[in-house]
Amino acid sequence: MTDKTLQAIAELALSGQPDPKSLHEVKRRVLDSLGCFFGAWMERSASTARESACIYGRCLDGATVWGHGCKATLDWASFANAVGVRALDFNDTYLSLEPLHPSDIIPSVMAVAEYLKAGGREFLEAVAVGYEIGCRLCDSATLRKRGWDHVNYTMIAAASALSRLLKLTPEQARNAISLSIVPHVAMRQTRAGELSMWKGAAAANACRNAVFATLLAKNGMSGPDQPFEGEMGFFKQVSGTIFPSEKWSDPYRCDAILKTYIKYHPVEYHAQSAVDAAVAVFSEVGGPHNIERVRVETFEAAYTILVKDREKWDPKTRETADHSLPYIVAASLHDGEVWLDTFSPEHLRIHGIRRIMQVMEIVEDRELTMRYPREIPNRITVKTVDGRTVIREVGVPRGHALNPMTDEEVEAKFHRLTSKILNDEARKSIVDTVWRLDKLDNLDELLSLLGGVGY
Repeated sequence: MTDKTLQAIAELALSGQPDPKSLHEVKRRVLDSLGCFFGAWMERSASTARESACIYGRCLDGATVWGHGCKATLDWASFANAVGVRALDFNDTYLSLEPLHPSDIIPSVMAVAEYLKAGGREFLEAVAVGYEIGCRLCDSATLRKRGWDHVNYTMIAAASALSRLLKLTPEQARNAISLSIVPHVAMRQTRAGELSMWKGAAAANACRNAVFATLLAKNGMSGPDQPFEGEMGFFKQVSGTIFPSEKWSDPYRCDAILKTYIKYHPVEYHAQSAVDAAVAVFSEVGGPHNIERVRVETFEAAYTILVKDREKWDPKTRETADHSLPYIVAASLHDGEVWLDTFSPEHLRIHGIRRIMQVMEIVEDRELTMRYPREIPNRITVKTVDGRTVIREVGVPRGHALNPMTDEEVEAKFHRLTSKILNDEARKSIVDTVWRLDKLDNLDELLSLLGGVGY
């Protein structure tokens, strides 16, 4: 029996036509992802993934493990590099019925492109196709409200991008997508309670699965019939609803990347505007010692993801802290900014930040919920010891598609993240090479800049 949804996704994967503006946006996301990777160099999850790949996956004919310089099998290299990109939760975001970090797919596409000696433009087009499919999936149905993780969409997006890069036939592409999703559906328990290192590794694992499945499909492996529409398929078991057909009616449009957001602050995206608002309040209250009470009004998705769990009010890991609206707001009000060291073990224990959390209340505001996801609105009200009330609200944070960062700002973020790992010459060379990706015959020039730089 025909699975029309599977057919539509596979057709889009092979037929999507990204325009020059979308391809330029892919370059921005590659640069942003590399910045996030090297910014997370010292994170335990990232170093564990790198070392594991170079011990257990070493393969002379494989793909580069960034920074380490060794080569590993395509699935291991994809996993290790993607863990690094996601470890800080600072890579890009898309928000709709379901949230997504679309750039999670970039390391897997780059690993396979390296192996194939694919051209830079081919690589960029494949990534753009993956973004398109990932965003359309998010527009089609929520997963988090049914207990499933958004990385299931990441996996489909990665398999689709790899199908494009590998030039699969329509039948092979359908098999690749089916082989990715049916055996590997991920639970949202990854993001419940005290968050572990796996929070930043789940998407990398989804992409690793996609690499494995797509290569199998290329070599003739067939996948389960009707992965979406079957009696035990994705719609029945996971999404609980079919995808609206109109979301998949255009197999050529490929510009969804233009609707995604680059993060300006190293926090979960629903908290981006809260940082902007809190920093604005910080400049007016006269210091954290002058804060008497704090009220944060937010929207349902932010409350559910960043507030409701008791662990969010007493974060003990960086993975929990950068997903804790109470901690993020308190740290912003205490320090006047949020950066990587905000989530160090020492910073998590600062008495002044904990005191602000103790005088804070956070509530869902229905009007703010109605504005989401078009906006990401947060409102902060601070009562001061000297009797003033300071209120700031931000709906569209810097980096949002409606308030995008400039190329220069993306470069500045890259340089700030990588300055402790890469020297000036290496950073400048990487930036220059990324902007020229569409002109390169293969990715060797870029990968030569990424190998062994951390040693």
